[in-house]
Amino acid sequence: MIRKIIHIDEEKCNGCGLCARACHEGAIDIVNGKAKLARESFCDGFGDCLPNCPNGAISFEEREAPAYDEAAVKQAQAARKSVPPKPVHPPMGCPGSRFMSLQHGESEPAPANTAAPVSRLAQWPCQIKLLPTKAPFFDGAKLLIAADCTAYACADMHERFMKGRVTMIGCPKLDEGDYTEKLTEIIRDNDVKSVTIVRMEVPCCGGLQRAAENALRMSGKFIPWQVVTISRDGRILE
Repeated sequence: MIRKIIHIDEEKCNGCGLCARACHEGAIDIVNGKAKLARESFCDGFGDCLPNCPNGAISFEEREAPAYDEAAVKQAQAARKSVPPKPVHPPMGCPGSRFMSLQHGESEPAPANTAAPVSRLAQWPCQIKLLPTKAPFFDGAKLLIAADCTAYACADMHERFMKGRVTMIGCPKLDEGDYTEKLTEIIRDNDVKSVTIVRMEVPCCGGLQRAAENALRMSGKFIPWQVVTISRDGRILE
């Protein structure tokens, strides 16, 4: 039959996987670093994946394609739900995931010897996936939501961005799932004073920015926030 279905431009696709996560029907897979419409009969033609593509690699087209198979989609969704989720921590609890505050002292100056800079990490853990949604260090906190590559690209990440903030890092391209729900809980359920989002200039980092912006909106709070973009050679672009 001739019907509306998505088209993926492989030249524009960077393999970030955001479209695959946005497709509730499970029609899209990431194959050899590119998004593929792996199951045409699972594509309903509504295009939930389109706004999630940072490169504009997805569009609609009308062509010969199998009819949308809602029954098969529901069966596949039920099968995925029946698979036990992967535990975030080992069953006995990983010591590295136990949260704690770290006291460096905000007023402590950086040493004159730049070969031994002061760490400004205020808490542990710092990975978004490992952080709890409620913790003492969130009370009255200024949040830094940063793409993990920024710490390597930006030479003064600790002094410029991490100092005086609770640091939360992640990579939307490599981490499974979306950060929006967890970030929403953290902002909504704690006395957060401000949010700074630091991302790289690469398109896949847009997923982190969107998750943080959606979380701010969904939290129902009005707090100061800003986005800073770092170039691959370490320059601040905005």
